[in-house]
Amino acid sequence: MALTRDEVVAKAIELLDEDGLDALTLRRLAKALGVSAPTLYWHVKDKRQLLDQMAECMIALQRAKEPPLPKDGEWKDMIAEMFRRQYRTLISYRDAARVMAGNRPTDLGLPHIERWLGMWTDAGFSPGEALTLIMSVGNYVMGSALEYQAEAERARLKDSTKRGGDRHDPPDPALYPNLTAAVMQRRSGLNDPHDAFEAGLSLILSGLEARRREIVERR
Repeated sequence: MALTRDEVVAKAIELLDEDGLDALTLRRLAKALGVSAPTLYWHVKDKRQLLDQMAECMIALQRAKEPPLPKDGEWKDMIAEMFRRQYRTLISYRDAARVMAGNRPTDLGLPHIERWLGMWTDAGFSPGEALTLIMSVGNYVMGSALEYQAEAERARLKDSTKRGGDRHDPPDPALYPNLTAAVMQRRSGLNDPHDAFEAGLSLILSGLEARRREIVERR
């Protein structure tokens, strides 16, 4: 049976979850599929195109797990949920943030992007400003996921080496009173690793809502 592009992408995602992005090469992917490396070029012209297709597939798989957004929801709530879903997609796969950084959508992703932009233009933003803001907030989401996964990778390395890891003495409160207080407050208040993402998202959403009100009031 002939190899399909979907099979290539699915195997690439499987290898990504096993060993991370650095270990994912076209040669290794071909070996895992039981084909010669040149055979892959019938389906992907290079690794960058493969990553674009992996990104699209991961987004589609995660989207299929999520309930549909309510059609009559508040704009701010809808936007917040969309960015939360993007974040959940990024942390659902090992190194997904690195895979999706700099990716370009394929034709299959364009209808979703059109609907996403429509949510913003319906709220009053121009298409150009909407795209700029989506990309800006998307960079925040990407960075948050990257930090989360970097910590997860640090934990994996710690477990594999059994060295006890990254223990540091706490800062001297006499020399660093603000830093000491900040560390203690974070330890007591931000127990869930995703709390920091939610805190930043809340601030961003407040700014977006303020900007939307400016646009509506100028009309």
